[in-house]
This record gives sequence, C-alpha cells and structure tokens, in this order.
Amino acid sequence: MNHLLTARIQDNMAHFSKGQRLIARYIMEHYDRVAFMTASKLGATVGVSESTVVRFATELGYTGYPELQQAMQEMIRNKLTSVQRMDVTANRIGSNDILDSIFTQDMEIIRRTMEETSHENFYAAADAIAGARRVYIMGARSSQALATFLSYYLKLLLESVTLVETSSEAEIFEQMIRVGEGDVVIGISFPRYSRKAAKGLNFARDSGAKVVAITDSTLSPVAGPADYLLLARSDIASIVDSLCAPLSLINALLVTIAMKRKRDAENIFTKLERLWDEYNVYEKVDGKSGHEK
Repeated sequence: MNHLLTARIQDNMAHFSKGQRLIARYIMEHYDRVAFMTASKLGATVGVSESTVVRFATELGYTGYPELQQAMQEMIRNKLTSVQRMDVTANRIGSNDILDSIFTQDMEIIRRTMEETSHENFYAAADAIAGARRVYIMGARSSQALATFLSYYLKLLLESVTLVETSSEAEIFEQMIRVGEGDVVIGISFPRYSRKAAKGLNFARDSGAKVVAITDSTLSPVAGPADYLLLARSDIASIVDSLCAPLSLINALLVTIAMKRKRDAENIFTKLERLWDEYNVYEKVDGKSGHEK
C-alpha cells in the first residue's frame, strides 16, 4: 500500500475515535477492496456511519473521501492481479444487473474523463500530430486495440503513419530507428502497464521526437517522457480493461485533426468513396427487412 498513506494512518492512530480505528484497520488489511468502495459502503462494512468515514479522510489530511480513495487507487492500479480484479468486480456489482452496472460504470468513467481532461494539452497534442513529418503509434497488450483503431483513421488523414508492432523490444526499436525531430510518437498504455511501451517512448524522446502519451495517471510509466499527456480514466477493477474513455478521447483527437486538415480530408474521403463504390467494398443496405421482397 502507499507508504505515505500507511504513515499517515499510523501517525494518527492514537488520535482516532473507536470508529475511525475500525476504518484504519480495515484499510490496512483490505486496501485493494477499499480503493473501490463508496464511503457509505465502507462505513456499512466496518459498522460505522458514512460521516465517520468522511471525517476519517479529513483527519488524514485529505479534502474528503474521494481524494483518499484516489490515493489508494493510484498506488494499486498496476498491482491488481486478474483474480483480485474478479473479486473486486463481483463485490461492486453484487446482486445488481450486470449489464446495467457495466453501462453505468462506463458512463461515469467517461464523465470523469471529460471533466478532468486538459483542453490545453489536448489541442496542443492535436496540433503536433497534424503537423508532424511522421507519426508512430504504439500500444501493447489490450492497448494495442486502441493503437490499431487510431492508426487506421490517422492513415486516412496523414501521409506517414506507422503502427509499431510491439511483440518484442528489439522489434520496437528496429521500426523506430529513423525517428527524430519533426516526428511525433503516440504511446497508449493502461493498467497493467507495458514496460515495452515505456521504453519505446523514452527512446523516441531521446531521439528528438515529440511524445504524446495517452494513459490514465501521472504515475503511469509512459507519462514521464511525454511532451503532451492526455489522461483518460479506465476502470482498473474490471475483469477486462474498460477502455471506453480512452476510445472516446481518441475519437475526439481524430475529429480535431480532421477539422484541422479539412480540405485534405475531404479530398481523401471523396476519392475513397469513389473507390469503395467502384470496387464494391461495402455491402449496400436498402433499408428493407430481410423478409421483404
């Protein structure tokens, strides 16, 4: 657990009320669960009121329970095993409908991302990408799906875009051997963080390229080398990574770049529509149901 948080708890233990000591002990023993509990649920679990939980957080020097909870989440986001994720997910959903619960969680993640995203960083990153000589995109493990999506559309908008294969570190460096000034390297990484992505971005920075990092925390290993840090929430307690917020952020990034290069984008898509139609790339749907003649 966060050593600073542990020290705060130990230093204040003698001054805690009986209820606060119950909270402190439960956090010390089950911090991986508490990190995703609401104040009311934590209070009910240890047998104290929600207000006692809130006062406990302020006693530790936090502005409130959400800040205490965030401190715990920041420290464990790369440490939860798959088994722990399953356990936390089961506890959070409880007897609620799974489909409704996941939709609700994802909507909350997107809402928080929208509120916390730096517009300055976002538009500066979009400018850098739109004006880059070459763009390299890297995402390992589950983040590779996001990198592939971003690469597909950026290749339609920009002349030189490379999706970096991340099977091995040697392969990453070989594909990025020519990276340098005037280039932009986009790294996407969410818990559990990939070492390969962090090494690739450090290499890009040392080579003189600008680095855009899309991740979920300033503590992420890809945040350090970033010139432009774009933060998007992810539900790290889920059995599978919830990537709805970073995907929404990427959608916004693509639309922004398309608007910045509007004339080029219109020319490209006009040509593509003609080619798609000529070579019957897409199935035409007339709007009639399958049983209609």
